Amino acid sequence: MRKVRVLIVDDHPVFRFGLRSLISSIPEMEVVAEATSGEAAILEANQQNPDIILMDINMPGINGIEATRRILSTNPEIGILILTMFENDSVIEAIQAGARGYILKGSDPEETLRAIQAVVNGEAIFSSKVAERLMHFISDQKENGDSSIFPQLTGREREVLDLMARGLTNTAISEKLFLSPKTVRNHVSNVFAKLQVSDRTQAVIIAREAGLGQQQTN
Repeated sequence: MRKVRVLIVDDHPVFRFGLRSLISSIPEMEVVAEATSGEAAILEANQQNPDIILMDINMPGINGIEATRRILSTNPEIGILILTMFENDSVIEAIQAGARGYILKGSDPEETLRAIQAVVNGEAIFSSKVAERLMHFISDQKENGDSSIFPQLTGREREVLDLMARGLTNTAISEKLFLSPKTVRNHVSNVFAKLQVSDRTQAVIIAREAGLGQQQTN
């Protein structure tokens, strides 16, 4: 059986050692490479094509959030889990960059392993304190009518997502926007990749949480 390939990105050798030891205790996983900077992370991601990257934020040169954005622009299938000391609004930036999860370095080994497995399975995962901050942010976006939570989407992709959240099928979206069915399918696929979701239901849930899909269709 193929092992889950893991790339560790952190500039602290002691923390990298701890993560490597933790992952080595799981027979189904293997560390294929390590990187100590955002630049190195981008290079290793392209060369190793890991299933998941454990990404620090504060590193020399390109930080983890920008590295996440650049990696996912060319390798959207890679799951990226942020592990950091920061409990601030960097979680919002990480999600906007495409990270699937965000947990704190102080988390116990069991929680860290659960988060890794969740991301490998295509799920989104956040520690409790981080999730609380995220929900406050989403609530603020709803009140302000701000769609900046999806800056990775183009205007057309956001429009397609909004119509999906209203319950329209691809055929209905095609007719409403005067686009070919193939073009709509491409937009939907791009939305899935950029939001790091595996199906329409997950995309609609995220969109509605952010306040999309609330206008009535005629």
